Amino acid sequence: MSTSSAAYGPPGTPGRGPDPRAARSRAAALAAAQELLVEQGWAAVTHVAVAARSGVGRTTLYRHWPDTSGMLRDAVVQRIQAAHITPSGDLRADLVGELDALRRLLHDPVSEHGMRAVIERAGVDPVFARLKQELYAAGSRVQREILERARAAGELPADLDVDLAVDRLAGPLVYRRLLAGAEFGTDVVEAVVDGFLAAEAPRG
Repeated sequence: MSTSSAAYGPPGTPGRGPDPRAARSRAAALAAAQELLVEQGWAAVTHVAVAARSGVGRTTLYRHWPDTSGMLRDAVVQRIQAAHITPSGDLRADLVGELDALRRLLHDPVSEHGMRAVIERAGVDPVFARLKQELYAAGSRVQREILERARAAGELPADLDVDLAVDRLAGPLVYRRLLAGAEFGTDVVEAVVDGFLAAEAPRG
């Protein structure tokens, strides 16, 4: 996620933490960007529109986000980071919990609109192609941690392809929501996880 030097004290001021005013401005701007994204689509998320909606000056917005793609990224990543679980060490419970967090994100208007916008633009715009990779990395981070821990503990095969495993777990949910446009519940998440674990349980 992008950060701004405006959120911190001036250089050479030891021990000074984040500036609360800058944090409030950032939060207000991201809330406005999220509202515009849902109401009017990604093209409406501009510095002018966000400034008008949030009351945050355009100079401040440009300092935080020199381009609107960064604003869109942070608006979606904020949702992703808030959704992640803290793994407990129970493989099935952790996979179900993290995949259910993804399910909720896919049904959340802000993150769903953001993902659709990024996927739509990624094929023709290099900036959005990079943004898609950043969102993928942010979204799959905890899944990878869960899978890698389980692989190291012998709960999953030592030669497990973690990249492919992430696709096998998250792929059905993304396909069902973003391509098929279907709504679904935790029962689908549990079926996906249980199918994966049944296929990958260590033999013998």
